[in-house]
Amino acid sequence: MKLIYGVKDRPKPGQLILFALQQLLAILAATIAVPMIIGNGMSISAALFGAGIGTIVYLLFTKFKSPVFLGSSFAFIGSMSAAFAGATSSSLLGHFGLIIGALFAGLVYVIIAVIIKFIGVKWIDKVMPAVVIGPTVALIGLSLAGSAVGNVAGNVVDASTGAYLMDVHGIICLVCGLITLAVTIVCSIYGKKLLKMIPFIIGILSGYVVAAIFTGFSYIEGAEALRIIDFTQFNHMEWYPQFTFMKLFDVDFSSADIGAYIGTIAVAYIPVAFVVFAEHLADHKNISSIIGTDLLKDPGLSRTLLGDGVGSIVGAFFGGCPNTTYGESIGCVAISGNASVITIFVTALLAIVASFIAPFVTFLATIPDCVMGGVCIALYGFIAVSGLKMIQKVDLNDNKNLFVASVILIAGVGGMALQFGKVTVTAIACALILGILANILVNIRSRKSGNDDQPAADDGQTISKDESDGAPSPSEQPVDDAAQAKEDTNGAV
Repeated sequence: MKLIYGVKDRPKPGQLILFALQQLLAILAATIAVPMIIGNGMSISAALFGAGIGTIVYLLFTKFKSPVFLGSSFAFIGSMSAAFAGATSSSLLGHFGLIIGALFAGLVYVIIAVIIKFIGVKWIDKVMPAVVIGPTVALIGLSLAGSAVGNVAGNVVDASTGAYLMDVHGIICLVCGLITLAVTIVCSIYGKKLLKMIPFIIGILSGYVVAAIFTGFSYIEGAEALRIIDFTQFNHMEWYPQFTFMKLFDVDFSSADIGAYIGTIAVAYIPVAFVVFAEHLADHKNISSIIGTDLLKDPGLSRTLLGDGVGSIVGAFFGGCPNTTYGESIGCVAISGNASVITIFVTALLAIVASFIAPFVTFLATIPDCVMGGVCIALYGFIAVSGLKMIQKVDLNDNKNLFVASVILIAGVGGMALQFGKVTVTAIACALILGILANILVNIRSRKSGNDDQPAADDGQTISKDESDGAPSPSEQPVDDAAQAKEDTNGAV
């Protein structure tokens, strides 16, 4: 992966702000979507603030070595809904449940981090070699594909055919989304200097302008189908973040069975935390392959888990939403070629400041789904392709590797999400678990034979002599590319 800026590099001030804004736009839709889905008085501004402060906590724990932004986690939507459903005495009690639930989930991460600190991470390479983790990372992008395509196509499906209905509104959404995608691609491939580094910003602004033009015509009588942007949101701006912890002062704890309620919250949150742990591993394997440094070893999985767990607790204290590392952020790093961790830090600061600027937050909230869908097609696609790159050197002519990869892909793409009571195990987590079990099954004989130290058994990879004699490792190459690319861009703003 050719990087313009490496993890430790610092872009020029003008570039830095633009890079940070681009990261913010990349993670925005998902971050504010969670409080919008849950409702019950949750604040979009507070969720944005919580994501920013949670990311800073994560960066501190990881010693500013991991360029990933933390945002509201979709995995906990069911748990958050359970927090409000169990708060029968008052919806305000549900906000107390959000904080307690995030505390439980974060403690799971802390406990796992402590265990890993003592036993190390070598077991991860054995349990989850490239043939397991590669398809799993690809699934993260593929699992989001339906959301991106649906947004671009207008999200109206014909019940009889299952196809997206292309009425006037659907066609306009499609046009806006495809223009956004096209401009993003053109800027990234053919753009010079600044344009090449901020393709998402240019793409989103282009799509927004087109959508605004159509929306302007929609106020003509009979042309309502052209309305893509809901400008009425500016009439209901949230002028300051309504932090979750502030609502606890009005909770009447005397009218509720707190012990039983906390037990309900624990059951709703703790199992999901173990599921998100699997996605945490996949995300960090992915960003490691992009930046050329194994983050599970430096700064270490224990630190990334602590950062994610504690950052999630702190973020939920303000915004109510448990946070997690974002695939959109990783995809943005991959496409822009900017892995500078200072960019993530400035993005976090920008999110915190923006949460107090009502017109700006409202403007971000008015970006149409079809426009965000246009850039997300590229973002999610890059995540999927990153996973496929991890298995480039895996010998898929070997049935052992073929079975493992096949099980993961089919289980994930097939949507094997399983619900046990109030706990839902996501399709990605199920696919990863099945992949690990399949990998153990196909390698039982080689382990019994004492061949566990062979590369094919450990990594699911076949490495030729030419590839291994004196050639730089894949993890070294991006660093060299980053240095060269940085020299090539010294004339940029």
